Amino acid sequence: MSGKAKVFLIGAGPGDPELLTLKAHRLMKNADVIVYDRLVSEAILDLVPPGTARIDVGKQPNVHPVPQDEINTLLVRLAEDGKRRVVRLKGGDPFTFGRGGEEAQALADHGIDVEIVPGVTAASGCAAALGIPLTHRGLANSVRYITGHCREDADLDFDWAGLADPNTTLVVYMGKANIGRITTEILARGTDPSTPVAAIVHGTTDRQHHLFSTLDRIAGAVRAAKLDGPVLFVIGDVVSLAPEYQEEREEADAVLALQNVG
Repeated sequence: MSGKAKVFLIGAGPGDPELLTLKAHRLMKNADVIVYDRLVSEAILDLVPPGTARIDVGKQPNVHPVPQDEINTLLVRLAEDGKRRVVRLKGGDPFTFGRGGEEAQALADHGIDVEIVPGVTAASGCAAALGIPLTHRGLANSVRYITGHCREDADLDFDWAGLADPNTTLVVYMGKANIGRITTEILARGTDPSTPVAAIVHGTTDRQHHLFSTLDRIAGAVRAAKLDGPVLFVIGDVVSLAPEYQEEREEADAVLALQNVG
């Protein structure tokens, strides 16, 4: 590698260190400094060699996230100050709701070389952990990703009719705060209230917690469960293919049959 500084925007995946790519692992081992956010799991940070400088931009003393423009400025400064291998480690994939594009643009504006290393995004990682295929012949011929948290708390502005397509799996990132609004909008546009939904937090890790419900009940179920952390929702008929979902349905059917006999 030449003496010119370079910033690597690396996707750390959804949390399981074994889902980290070989390239990401190699670059982490050879970094001069690693700038990471709160969605990078401790198990992945444990792979960083002792002595490598680390900068946590997920929290400040007030426990507030570091503003994006400050992160951009930090990355530029590190590269200009002579750190030849700057790793920006981001949960999931840096270009899927990770603001990686904003960071890459800021670095390019200052003439700093950038390389993007993709990671397993939460949608595919969490769905796989539950055995949910995001597309499945006869159930879903497409998948859409949306974020439930807009920039600067702006109002959600989606093609609600398009999101209500029964042949599309809908994945909502960071949707806990607005899942009630999202479900209300697509229910109003004709989506079946009994459409199955999975809600997952800390997916693929030993802290994973999840629940299954239906579209008309998921908001209440999540509030009752008090899920701690960013919640990812998978909405669509494909959720019914999860082995655990099928087991829950079989148990419910068995209880109902006993009640009818009684």
